[in-house]
Amino acid sequence: MTLIPAQGNSHAFDLNIETVLEHWPVSNAIREFIANALDEHEISATDLPKIAKMADGEWSVRDYGRGLRYQHLTQNEDPEKLGHPRVIGQFGIGLKDALAVCHRRGVGVVIRSRHGTIRTTMQAKAGFSDVVTLHAAVSPPDDPEMTGTEVVLRGVADTDVEEAMSYFLRYSGDEVLEKTKFGEVLARASDSESGRVYVRGLLVAVEPNFLFSYNITELNAALRRALNRERSNVGRGAYSGRVKDILKASNNAVVAESLARDLAGFTSGTLHDELAWKDVAIHACRVLQSAASVVFVTPWQLPLAFVEYARRDGYEPVVVPEDIAKALRDVTDLDGQPMFDLGAFRRSWNESFQFEFIDPADLTDGERSIHDLGNELIRIVEIDLSRVGVDELLISETMRLNERGGETVGLFDKEARRIVIKRDQLRDASRYLGALLHEIEHAASGHGDGTLEFEDALTARMGVVAQMLVWAAPKVHGP
Repeated sequence: MTLIPAQGNSHAFDLNIETVLEHWPVSNAIREFIANALDEHEISATDLPKIAKMADGEWSVRDYGRGLRYQHLTQNEDPEKLGHPRVIGQFGIGLKDALAVCHRRGVGVVIRSRHGTIRTTMQAKAGFSDVVTLHAAVSPPDDPEMTGTEVVLRGVADTDVEEAMSYFLRYSGDEVLEKTKFGEVLARASDSESGRVYVRGLLVAVEPNFLFSYNITELNAALRRALNRERSNVGRGAYSGRVKDILKASNNAVVAESLARDLAGFTSGTLHDELAWKDVAIHACRVLQSAASVVFVTPWQLPLAFVEYARRDGYEPVVVPEDIAKALRDVTDLDGQPMFDLGAFRRSWNESFQFEFIDPADLTDGERSIHDLGNELIRIVEIDLSRVGVDELLISETMRLNERGGETVGLFDKEARRIVIKRDQLRDASRYLGALLHEIEHAASGHGDGTLEFEDALTARMGVVAQMLVWAAPKVHGP
């Protein structure tokens, strides 16, 4: 390697840069200096870098590692960085880019270490006096005993440094919700701010409609290729696979609950982008069920009475799209239990009934007289119970066990072909007859509580009863 003689006791190292990176602001150049300092901290296991404004208004980025050499300006792939799991930079070109941007933007740069002092200058290429490129002027060290590397910047605004620091997770203040083998799930600062995608602590993209922010620590091939071309504004196609991997590896209940709750936004168009990934949505539901008492329902099921029954029993309804609801039938939660949808709750509801049947002979006289009114009601509505699937009309002292709210007073048991009414309804004729008529219509219509079909059928049945009563009532004439 040959250094071109320059002014004084310095030598010029050709950076082979003319005019590039026109779109990079000064903050991007400062970002590269900070990234190099953080990488050296990780590799050499030394103190964290210091970023400080000096008394003369210049800014300093200082690490405490092994010290920069001018040879680092010529590297392409850096094997040391490629093999390290936490460093940000993978290629040596970042430093050269930063020097070029600073020169183009009129920012003075001095890089100091025990190996030498580096400044930039425009100079003709060796042997080609008509071609002028950016060179690094390398001179002997100011302090041969110096620890680490210091980059001194002259002519930068405080806002440029603040913006550069904002690119790094270390300085962002973002809260880590969960760490996985692929990376970290981060809480967004607020609803008004966008989600941020970091790669090994360096911001590469902003996602306005992400529910969370992410720090990808395990790179895949697509992401490596993208970072080789550009460190900021990386396209979603490069990192979406890893974001999915992070979420599917997540077992955190807070993360899963936020994702699952967000599923309800598909009906109002407020769904965040992560939930458009079906496998992520399914995984979130699996994690959520393992951590909380939930029941998964579709939008059309939400008005059903059984949803309210589930809520009263301590289950929180989670609204999911139809395709997710269908897919949940084929998976289990993290504990290996089947996913709990409204159909599963309905089955558990039916299985939770425990009866203590009462012989009609053991009813009190008052109860028996009200019970007999039921037979008259059946006659009035002209229903053959056996034809609609009812072979028995029973009274039970008990109905459901472990109720947490509300009370079940009647039941049509389709499989057992029976209607069961709770005994305490026999205290009042209107309550008993209302409960009986309600269950008869379940049997006759074949529809469940809360459906429009059942409401229509019950309304029609009440109309029949009312008509019979009106016809049977004596005529009332005015004076």
